[in-house]
Amino acid sequence: MDRPPRTRHTVAILAVTQVLSWGTLYYAFAIVAHDIARELALAPAAVFGAYSWCLLVAGLAATPSGILIDRHGGRLVMAGGSLLCGLGFILLSQARGSAGYYLAWTVLGLSMSAVLYEAAFATLNRQFGIGARRAISTVTLFGGFASTVFWPLTVQLNGMLGWRHTFLAYGLAQLLLCLPLHLLLDTPPAAAADARQQAPADADYKLGQALRHPAFWKLAFAFSANSFIFSALSVHLIPILQSCGHALSSVVWMAALIGPMQVAGRLGEMRFARNARPQAVGTVCFAVLPGSLLAVLFWGQHQVAVALFCILYGFSNGILTIVRGTVPQLLFGARHYGAISGALAGPALVARAAGPIAIATLLQFHASPALLFSLLLLFSLTSLGLYLMAVRSAAGAAVALR
Repeated sequence: MDRPPRTRHTVAILAVTQVLSWGTLYYAFAIVAHDIARELALAPAAVFGAYSWCLLVAGLAATPSGILIDRHGGRLVMAGGSLLCGLGFILLSQARGSAGYYLAWTVLGLSMSAVLYEAAFATLNRQFGIGARRAISTVTLFGGFASTVFWPLTVQLNGMLGWRHTFLAYGLAQLLLCLPLHLLLDTPPAAAADARQQAPADADYKLGQALRHPAFWKLAFAFSANSFIFSALSVHLIPILQSCGHALSSVVWMAALIGPMQVAGRLGEMRFARNARPQAVGTVCFAVLPGSLLAVLFWGQHQVAVALFCILYGFSNGILTIVRGTVPQLLFGARHYGAISGALAGPALVARAAGPIAIATLLQFHASPALLFSLLLLFSLTSLGLYLMAVRSAAGAAVALR
């Protein structure tokens, strides 16, 4: 017999598994990529291309994973994702050429769709319906420490063990820690889940209906433009800032502000905006990013402006994660949240895969920092405009339904 879900129990499990999954799947790769290229005798484009392929696979698998969570809850889906993740890391640790290397990242891409934020948010929405917002905020708060933990940890493990044994250790961590923890997730009774999800909400869209809604694709491409910026800066921010004339030590110190500010943004959302409408929180979040880029575009030669950019960028990105988890539920309802959020995540993952490659191509042709930041500013303004149109479209549709 299924037990009613326990909020603290579920949040505690997902807080641990999100830190470990984001840390191993997303942040560790940048530390070891050049060592992989050297040992496997692969060009950097092939090494990073496999990771982009991984993100594309995750995007394709996001909607099916969400549908499964809508129907059955996150327990078995996320446990299966941890199993795939562990096997993928073991395959990666044993890769001897491009075929094995790309196979490993294909398996890891499938696992991403079932273990990262989209799956966690769908699990929380499946269990708590319209009451999931605080749980989502708490899980993302802990997830913000993934880079803080796994960048230095990966540096240490790679230095002591090499990249193969580092990924082997991460694979075992998925199998021996995340897999059992995900199996401990509660599965709410179907009737109770339906009751929570039918609590006073204006929207209750199926996937097909959401895809035809005027707000869906505007919101999807708003998230996509933002993901392009985030992924591009995650890989290239330090060399771009160095080209502005700053010393490496200063750049690293300033870039280190991003992680703590992500956490600070999430704490601020929980403390000061918990009663605000998620749509309004999203407007602030999307509007802060162009302001941060303007600061570094016009005054990037000054360290104060760069530090301000890192602070605002981290703040915006931290809250955006919560917005991604809460706004789709408000616009389209909770009953089919997993499928709809998975479909929304697909274009964003494609954009995340394209960001580093696009900026790397421009850097290859010696593009100036001003050109690069102008491009990113254009993307940020586009994302803000699309988000505002999405919210307005949803509000108009809700009024028409009444």
